[in-house]
Amino acid sequence: MTGTRITALGLNRSTLARQLLLRREPLDAAEGVRRVVALQAQQPASPYVALWNRLTAFDPAGLDTAFTDHRVVKATLMRLTLHAVHADDHPAFREAMHPVVRASRLGSRFTASGLTVADADALVPRLLEFADRPRTTAECEAWLGEQLGAPPQDGAWWGLRQYTPLLHAPTAPPWSFGHRPSYIAPRTGPVRTDPEASAASLRTLVLRYLSGFGPASVADVAQFAMVTRARARAALA
Repeated sequence: MTGTRITALGLNRSTLARQLLLRREPLDAAEGVRRVVALQAQQPASPYVALWNRLTAFDPAGLDTAFTDHRVVKATLMRLTLHAVHADDHPAFREAMHPVVRASRLGSRFTASGLTVADADALVPRLLEFADRPRTTAECEAWLGEQLGAPPQDGAWWGLRQYTPLLHAPTAPPWSFGHRPSYIAPRTGPVRTDPEASAASLRTLVLRYLSGFGPASVADVAQFAMVTRARARAALA
């Protein structure tokens, strides 16, 4: 039995179809985000432009509402960049990325502030409790100063805000988010951080990636999530 050879053109058409880029589809904003897995959201307008190109009769107000209702969320995820994802996907995506975030954001820049990795682990649940409603950067830095008994040093809030699985809190149209973010805890509860959970969640992320972009190689998966090829290979096994 011989397999079907995938041509470069066929692969291109398949990926475009999975990404809803061959024709617009009659989906609402939240389902559109789910279908394409994740949308770059470094710039506030980017998810809106992406969905306008993919959905028939796209109304920006629909995505505004999806963000407000927490059906779509914005957070630091793959490649340590901001993405808009469906709320159902966020826990697994964040758990999959935990080892990467921990290594990147609790390194020398963070510890130069005088805080340790253990300090960060202790602060995370307290920060999530504090962020039970939208909190500005100024409020979070003031809170951190209260926890430490002194104003936080450079690098402390930078590392902690990205290590903690916070969401960006929507503010107001247009684009739901400005360039001065506020933060809020996710409604889905605590993120698991043990190695077994991270490995299982990476397998979930890989399956979602393949549904939205596949077929793909180990290198493709590693680049998409910014994980080691060893982790990507294990997730594909």
